[in-house]
Amino acid sequence: MSARVIVLAGPSGAGKSRLAERSGLPVLRLDDFYKSAGDPTLPVIADGPNAGVVDWDDPASWLPEDALAALAELCRDGRAEIPVYDITQDGRCGSQTLDLGGSPIFVAEGIFAHHVVGPCREAGLLAAAYCVRQHPLVTFWRRLTRDLREHRKPPLVLLRRGVALLREQRHLVAQVVAHGCEPVSPEQAATQIRRLTAGVR
Repeated sequence: MSARVIVLAGPSGAGKSRLAERSGLPVLRLDDFYKSAGDPTLPVIADGPNAGVVDWDDPASWLPEDALAALAELCRDGRAEIPVYDITQDGRCGSQTLDLGGSPIFVAEGIFAHHVVGPCREAGLLAAAYCVRQHPLVTFWRRLTRDLREHRKPPLVLLRRGVALLREQRHLVAQVVAHGCEPVSPEQAATQIRRLTAGVR
């Protein structure tokens, strides 16, 4: 192997993407492995105010096998072809090559990132795994303002989704931790990543 991966998991809006960017390491955005709209296997919300809308927070809306294949290729070869996903269009809009540039460590982040922790650990690809978390109200506000700014979905859908995720956050964090991620704040994660990176280099 030429590299190992630091996995950043946790609730949407907790600060995973910002933390990954601040790390200065190459970043694999696991949300690029979403299924495209129109895929007949996409899960749909069955009841509540968002009934009939695709449930993008369900792991069944994501392609774990593709994500794991890309992770393995990056760790082995130091580069891989990665899909580019446009969340406003609910689909892939091309691909790009992610080249680690010889870095012995890189970051993979996304809302389903905890699902790759076990397989990566078993394959010897994992450097560390963190569950990035903040107070639920902070996460709710950060997520809502980001999604509105980026026009990810209609405002009412975003608000309803945000309230639902707010109520479920503690359960989600427990799930992520159960998958083998260490629960940390963004600041704690940044410190540990710096130490880990310094040690590897």
